[in-house]
Amino acid sequence: MKGATLENEYAYIKDSKVFLKGYLDLPERQIGEVKRTEEEAFQYFVNRYDIAVKKVEQLEKEVDEAANKGSYLTKLLQLRKRLESFDGIGNFLPLLTRLDVKEAYLNGLIELNQKNNLKVKEELLSETRAIFESDDWGPVSDQLQDIRTRWIRTGPVEKKLNDEKEEDFKQLLDSFYQRRKAFFDEQNKIIDERKAKYEALIETSYDLHRRRDFEDAFEDMKRMQREWKEVGELPAKMMKFLYRNFKKSNTGFYEKYCKAKGIQIQRRVDPRVEAQVRMMKEAERLATAENDAIFDSTVKAKVLLNEWKNIRVPSHVADRNVAERFRAACDKIFELSYLMKVVGRKSPTFNFLDDDQKNHTKYREMENIVRRARHDLQQLEETSNVGGSGSGDMDRMMFNNLKTQKRKLLMKEVILEELRRNAGA
Repeated sequence: MKGATLENEYAYIKDSKVFLKGYLDLPERQIGEVKRTEEEAFQYFVNRYDIAVKKVEQLEKEVDEAANKGSYLTKLLQLRKRLESFDGIGNFLPLLTRLDVKEAYLNGLIELNQKNNLKVKEELLSETRAIFESDDWGPVSDQLQDIRTRWIRTGPVEKKLNDEKEEDFKQLLDSFYQRRKAFFDEQNKIIDERKAKYEALIETSYDLHRRRDFEDAFEDMKRMQREWKEVGELPAKMMKFLYRNFKKSNTGFYEKYCKAKGIQIQRRVDPRVEAQVRMMKEAERLATAENDAIFDSTVKAKVLLNEWKNIRVPSHVADRNVAERFRAACDKIFELSYLMKVVGRKSPTFNFLDDDQKNHTKYREMENIVRRARHDLQQLEETSNVGGSGSGDMDRMMFNNLKTQKRKLLMKEVILEELRRNAGA
């Protein structure tokens, strides 16, 4: 190069400026200036060429090791662009050739993937066409959601076909969801109309309470009860709320009607509730057994518990107080049974003691049982408060366990107080 003071086949220095010679269709360009000596400046840019080599090697390695190789095409094109403007002295042609080889390789993979993606999306379109006209809204919605998830996970197809396939899929989904929306809009309209009819019947039934012509009002109430049955179905929770109000109005009217006519109302008790009351009373009787007789009560209480579980009483019918008393009685039986086991183990001569001695012995052992139970509950509460990322199921199990232990401790303390009074402590 005329006027150059330092030169090789790739670059030269002229007028204290470093120039990279042109190659391919790229013109020569200035890449730096001489700061100290020409040799140092030249060597600096020769060393920088190694950076370019390492970047190409790194990209080749990443492509070879990657599972999703096609995603590296953009990175490769960006590296090529940086190499064309990279400030370094060396032979860039082999580096660009290596990138050309990788680009051709990636384009081949992408083309193959796009063909496979097209096959998958054609199959998904066929699945969608087979069900999108169905009126089985719930299951089909789930199926379409699954198909849509698989569609999103499937990569793009050839660019000229991609928009077409996306639009085909979108139209099929839109058709289904628009029909579903129209159906539920109509259902909601029907529900609103039926709800309005039910509410009108409730309001009218309350108007009957103010009537003086009880016979005519009685006939109107029976007519409204028939109309109620003909209105139609509603969602369960909504229907339960409306029916409760209608039943309340009916009950109030018949009470007034019977009072005016001098009719004695016979309250009907659900036989399942009656059975639970009997079982509750039996459990409370068994809980009064003393000393060794409590073991027989324990066997009978277990039988009662199994029978209780087999009685299916709806929540709106069940008597919560009866259930709580039954559970408390069973808890007491089991706690007393455990107490007598401890007493029998620690005091072999218990049966030979007089009543006062027996009461004091039971009170002393119950004190120890309560003390241990309080300690165990405290440890359980401390364990439950330890921070962590437990699952919802684990949290519920821990909460229920704590609740049970607190209930049992409360019963132990009730028994302890009874024994304290008996022992005169």
